[in-house]
Amino acid sequence: MTVPSKIAPSESVTSAPWYPIARELSDGLLACSGDSVRVVLLYGSHLLAVNRDRHSAFDFVVIVDDYTRFYRALRQSGELDRWVWIMAGLSRVLPPNVIAFAPSDGVNGIAKCLIVSRSDFERALGSRPKDHFLLGRLVQKVGLVCTRSAEDGAWVERVLARARSRVLDWMAPYLREPIDGAALGRRLLEVCYQGEFRPEAVNRAESIFRAQEDHFQAAFDGVLARAASEGTMIEDGGAYRLAHPAPESVARRWRWHFRRSKVRATARWFKHIVTFDKWLPYVVRKAERHSGTKIELTPLERRWPLLFLWPRVIRYLRNRPPKEISR
Repeated sequence: MTVPSKIAPSESVTSAPWYPIARELSDGLLACSGDSVRVVLLYGSHLLAVNRDRHSAFDFVVIVDDYTRFYRALRQSGELDRWVWIMAGLSRVLPPNVIAFAPSDGVNGIAKCLIVSRSDFERALGSRPKDHFLLGRLVQKVGLVCTRSAEDGAWVERVLARARSRVLDWMAPYLREPIDGAALGRRLLEVCYQGEFRPEAVNRAESIFRAQEDHFQAAFDGVLARAASEGTMIEDGGAYRLAHPAPESVARRWRWHFRRSKVRATARWFKHIVTFDKWLPYVVRKAERHSGTKIELTPLERRWPLLFLWPRVIRYLRNRPPKEISR
């Protein structure tokens, strides 16, 4: 199967240190999926150069035209051993699915891919998302690895820009002090990280913020200035504060949103077990990387993790290290 034509991103992206391996993985994914993939985005530790090692996966968001067509092509190419109807069906329950793409047994890298349709992508980044799983990740710094056409590239940039322009809609109830664009990004990460159970160290949000402070400053300074011109924010010595506290009805809505999002994010763990190949060694390596501690599973935990791994998971989450292990 030949690789379909693609539009490369800008020179500033292609010169990034992560780009060659990410592009090789994305090209392989496109070659295995026919013409169903429209856009591949990169986010996370490789993009930000934060606490990654040779076992770290590249975090992709893969936007597809049709779930069934994508998984059928992937299975026909030999890169998917799950049944197509299961994968396509699960795509419609708490989207996105998470899969591992590791050609040649991961010799040249592994991609952890969030597979999402165009319509589900727009909905997740819209004004009334069902949860914060994609929104919280993609208002952060994102790299465009490849896109099927110039039109697809322009479309995804518009969706991302609109999502970032709306951050004050859901962040207003959590703002107490004057902020600038960077401070808004820091507070945003704190709120989003509290909305999920995560295996990283307690200070992970701060580490992620420092790696993309410039992005937040550039992305949100204009958002705050526009809010000031509309009267919802007041400029205060180079920073901005809310003209009026968020109404209680708005605060209640977003508190409920983040509680619901946490439940949905946790429920996705059970989906990942079905859709993500070799999920257990991946999770163990991730926990080891962030804790700096070697984890040895018992035979029962390896054989029946859904029954016997939970006590270890709970202990790990309760005793996460306060700071990440630098690499």
